Amino acid sequence: MNTRNAVRFGAAGLGAALLAAAGAAVALADTEYGTGDVDVTVEIEEIEVPGTLALTVAGTSAPLTENGSTELVRQFTGALPAVTVTDTRAAADVPTNAAWYVLGSSTDFTDDAGIAAPIPAENLGWEPQIVGDDSGGLVFAGEPVESDVDGGAGLVDQELLVSTFDSAGVLEDGSWSAIANLALRTPADVTPGSYTATITLSLFE
Repeated sequence: MNTRNAVRFGAAGLGAALLAAAGAAVALADTEYGTGDVDVTVEIEEIEVPGTLALTVAGTSAPLTENGSTELVRQFTGALPAVTVTDTRAAADVPTNAAWYVLGSSTDFTDDAGIAAPIPAENLGWEPQIVGDDSGGLVFAGEPVESDVDGGAGLVDQELLVSTFDSAGVLEDGSWSAIANLALRTPADVTPGSYTATITLSLFE
């Protein structure tokens, strides 16, 4: 065996010896001579989120179908998805003598093909109805609105759901909903086609 190989094998042997010694030390360190427990505690407070006055709508469409037409007037009826007002504010956070209300306003009905003249928003009327009202008369549905074909104002800035003059007075219920029957009335000679309009529902206080 030459000198170079002897040095190499000698180094390898030394490394093995060191590893064996380290293993023995680890084995000795694993011997348990006692234990102690420490309990870690933390108190997490509930986050106080300010209450809000909010509006939600149960759907995004209200298809109308022909129903109740006459020789002079064509009528198309349907229903507005349920509109809900939720108030989770504390009474102290409600402005004095404030009242909230939901207004509905429709755009003109436009022909999807872009051929026919628009049907004015005033041709659309509705009849709001409050759902499951137990507010003792402190929240109520808006008045029925007829289309201008019948001498009404049509669906432009009309009330759907309204609280009394004091919003804080109805906080206990916390949530109120309304629906509305819709009726589009047009002259009998209205241009056939597929029309679309958008009703915007807005909550104010």
